[in-house]
Amino acid sequence: MAVRALAFDTFGTVVDWRSSVIAELEAFGRSLGVQRDWAAFADDWRAGYPPAMDRVRRGELPWTKLDGLHRMILVDLLAEAGLEGVPDAAVDHLNRAWHRLDPWPDAAAGLTRLKARFVITTLSNGNVSLLTNMAKRAALPWDCVISAELFGHYKPDPEVYLGCADLLDVAPDELMLVAAHPSDLRGARRAGLLTAYVDRPLEYGQSRPPRKITDGEFDVMARDFLDLADQLGA
Repeated sequence: MAVRALAFDTFGTVVDWRSSVIAELEAFGRSLGVQRDWAAFADDWRAGYPPAMDRVRRGELPWTKLDGLHRMILVDLLAEAGLEGVPDAAVDHLNRAWHRLDPWPDAAAGLTRLKARFVITTLSNGNVSLLTNMAKRAALPWDCVISAELFGHYKPDPEVYLGCADLLDVAPDELMLVAAHPSDLRGARRAGLLTAYVDRPLEYGQSRPPRKITDGEFDVMARDFLDLADQLGA
């Protein structure tokens, strides 16, 4: 492998979105004096985003950055939970919970090691402002912030992976996508990128069985970012 740059999925790979969003929802509920199943709410919020992206792909919605899709889903979920009439400012603040996600414990240290040898960037469906705010708050040491927003496509559309390689002025097979989601990695592999799978068994709050991955399907298999750095000689 002649890796020159590493591109990282963020939600679930770099940051623990679920625990962070649940904490934000609990604070939101306390501010309104209401109680709901906030863990289920967080899961439903996350689950709503792939179908929302598909609506954009089909032309049912215009191109919409992730903040807009998240807010659309949130408004529907609040209505389903009987929480209509929440002030717009409160809805906006809650929607920006995705800008305030906490990193996995190994993320910053692992990224710092990898940055010493490679160019490191985000490659996320999150919009640029979201990824920038997340990085600033969580002290994530990216060399740059690249988002699907820049290409008018969402992953796993090939335009996102190839667009990232083009922006970094590297060949697709010199760029490695790092992700905790096999579907993302498979999209990157189809576009000609190298791939590194990082296991995040607690992404959904409890340990899950290993994902179904074929032996040798991805170029690197790592336990976390520190293990990835060891394997890549960083």
